[in-house]
Amino acid sequence: MQCHPRENGDPVKLHYYVYILASKRNGTLYIRITNNLLRRSYQHKVEIIEGFTQKYKVNKLVYFESYDSPKDAIQREKKLKKWNREWKIELIESKNPKWEDLSINLLPGFPLPSRQTRLRGIDNKNN
Repeated sequence: MQCHPRENGDPVKLHYYVYILASKRNGTLYIRITNNLLRRSYQHKVEIIEGFTQKYKVNKLVYFESYDSPKDAIQREKKLKKWNREWKIELIESKNPKWEDLSINLLPGFPLPSRQTRLRGIDNKNN
């Protein structure tokens, strides 16, 4: 079991998540793992992660699973990546038939900056 200490010294059990992002319903799919789904969802939403998801606007959390073991999460991620697209869509629709953005439930109260604000922040980093 993976743990890290709280400020008071008590261990906190870590969870690992396999998640699927989509650009839109039946759009581009992206499968990865993380140990902090809240943080990772936010990072994708504000497009601070450069690469595939930023380039193709893949930032809608449409499916996730939780695991206690990083090994189990990695195995599941690899398995899902080998699935054909139809199976992945069936998996998403079995739990989220409307392809709703599940990150909205993870990020209540988090003000997501506008794209213009995000780009201004990127410009400021480059100066």
